[in-house]
Amino acid sequence: MVEKVPAAFERGTDGPKVIVAGVDGSDTSWRAVAYAAGLARRQNALLAVVYVQPVVAAGTALGAPVPEATEEVAQELLAEIRAAADKLRGVFDVRWEFHTLRGDPYSGLVSAADDLKADAVVVGASERAGHRIIGSVAVRLVKAGRWPVTVVP
Repeated sequence: MVEKVPAAFERGTDGPKVIVAGVDGSDTSWRAVAYAAGLARRQNALLAVVYVQPVVAAGTALGAPVPEATEEVAQELLAEIRAAADKLRGVFDVRWEFHTLRGDPYSGLVSAADDLKADAVVVGASERAGHRIIGSVAVRLVKAGRWPVTVVP
């Protein structure tokens, strides 16, 4: 006779360990970070917030200080994230880190997700009308099929 042992309920152990959230300062990207932070908190995962500083060849060719401007944006985003984390400390604690890279957003997020061995990627839906025709970063990430991708409206 074989004795059946009831399966023990296991909670919170099979979810993602590293969640990458792309941020660019848009409303949808902030919503994506907030969603990813909630998921990271519930799963006790690391939230890696990634800002990809765009490389604008035309601006650089015209002598515009593009690297300085994008670095300034990165510092502003980091300051906003720190302020939010400080305000919620003790109530909503999340392990997080901020990463910034240079390049196009798709390649940068792919690189970050690969380097960090991400289990999931969360991005905001594109707010640009042209992306409906040529494809957004979110659509390209989904089509890559390398991680579960959540697109937050």
